[in-house]
Amino acid sequence: MSELLNTVQAASRLNLSPSTLNKARLTGDGPRFVKLGTAVRYRPEDLDAWVSGQVRKSTSDTTGEA
Repeated sequence: MSELLNTVQAASRLNLSPSTLNKARLTGDGPRFVKLGTAVRYRPEDLDAWVSGQVRKSTSDTTGEA
């Protein structure tokens, strides 16, 4: 099992604010997460996969490269 990161740690890894990550989680636009009771945690591999899925060729590209 990989290390689980809290929201502050995950946001730091992504170079985002925790607020941005929280909003993305609420809208379903953010990386996958793990819910342990009331605690939200992120797996590093899910953060990496989410970043890979955000690659675009232009500002009008909504589908990504994949």
